[in-house]
Amino acid sequence: MTSSIELPLWVVIVALVMASLWLLQHFLLPSFRWILRRRANRVIEEVNTRLALRIPSFKLTRRTVLVDRLTFDPRVIELVDELAVKEDVPREVLMQKVGTYAREIVPAFNALVYFKAAYWMARHLVHALYRVRLGFADDDALQKLGPESSVVFLMNHRSNMDYILATYLAAERTALSYAVGEWARIWPLQQLIRAMGGYFVRRDSGDPLYRRVLECYVQMAAQGGVPQAVFPEGRLSRDGKLANAKLGLLGYITRGYDPASARDIVFIPVGINYDRVIEDRTLLRSASRLPRRSLAFSASTFFSYLGKTLWQAIRGKRYKNGYACVNFGEPVSLRHWMQERDLKAGELDDVRPLATDLMQRIGNITPILPVALVTTLYTRDLSVQYSSMELKAAVLGLLDDLEARGYRAYIPRGDYNYAVDVGVRMLTLRHILVEDQGVLRANAEEHALLYYYANSIAHLFETDRVTTAPEVAAV
Repeated sequence: MTSSIELPLWVVIVALVMASLWLLQHFLLPSFRWILRRRANRVIEEVNTRLALRIPSFKLTRRTVLVDRLTFDPRVIELVDELAVKEDVPREVLMQKVGTYAREIVPAFNALVYFKAAYWMARHLVHALYRVRLGFADDDALQKLGPESSVVFLMNHRSNMDYILATYLAAERTALSYAVGEWARIWPLQQLIRAMGGYFVRRDSGDPLYRRVLECYVQMAAQGGVPQAVFPEGRLSRDGKLANAKLGLLGYITRGYDPASARDIVFIPVGINYDRVIEDRTLLRSASRLPRRSLAFSASTFFSYLGKTLWQAIRGKRYKNGYACVNFGEPVSLRHWMQERDLKAGELDDVRPLATDLMQRIGNITPILPVALVTTLYTRDLSVQYSSMELKAAVLGLLDDLEARGYRAYIPRGDYNYAVDVGVRMLTLRHILVEDQGVLRANAEEHALLYYYANSIAHLFETDRVTTAPEVAAV
């Protein structure tokens, strides 16, 4: 005779849930993490065979380990002790803040995300929007740097596309680690940025404890050989001009550097330029201190632009936003830079001369694109009118002037006539230039945009610099 045991339904459900959680925690998740880790290791082994700068071990260290190292850095602990006495704050409260800052700053690099997902998205996005060109890159110089060098890529900042464009074009050379502003700390963007090796910066924070934690992380990353990407201007150019460098991150990287040490710090100047900056009107409004557009207006503008682009693509008349070009300049060794000036360890307290030198190098290699050439001519005389032949002759004269100064323009297909046609087409499609009875003149309502694009190369002219753009009435 058999007996049966009856259990309430809720007990069975709870038992099944508990068993499923145990199976998930002790079998499925570990197996899944093992598979991902194995694939990531394969990706790292594969990319390290072709990268000019290999992925350093620091970048592959577990995030929790780096957070602990940063939290208990002796320089951080020293400041905590000082503030605890000075401000009469419990040490535990300050250490809790340090832990929060450390977790906020330290990235969680994932090779699969960077070299597979992010690279795929960046490649398709930039090619959908622009004709992407790599003007110059000294790969041989990068190969010669070796693992004992800490490399910092310094870029001018013209568009939010800079992050994507540089990631795409640098992916065959190294894995960049960006300093990203607080604007990107939104879900799921911040998770993606951390997985790509980026770290967040509170640019206007006056908290000395936060600044110390950030400084220690930047120096840890530099000492660990992490290739970093920094926008020394600190923010997007509002008027199109190359701005002076902000000294914060640059000062953190170089502070206390000893040229006699084994590890060198090498700066790579990077120049970026576009025939069209997608957010140009928004930046000009900000430069003129006009109120921000409403969310409804921004959404309407975006979907209008998207619909217009799709309609042009269907009709076979869709043009991309011109050319996007990047130049990688000659590496600058901090060790050699200090030795040339007879500077010893700790004598680089004032980084302004270094920042000025590096910004000049960035300016010298900023790509000279068709739109910048054409707009430069019109901003010299807003009332001028050119026929097609006259404009091409004037651009050729401008190019001769630039070459005499030692600069090289990017000429699509090596055809000067085609380069002018590309610049004119982009400007007329946006009604910045107007064709009237066979001549091209500047649209009086778009003078601000003319100056904005001309200003991208204004620093290349010593005596005839582009003047300040007029105030924007309604962009």
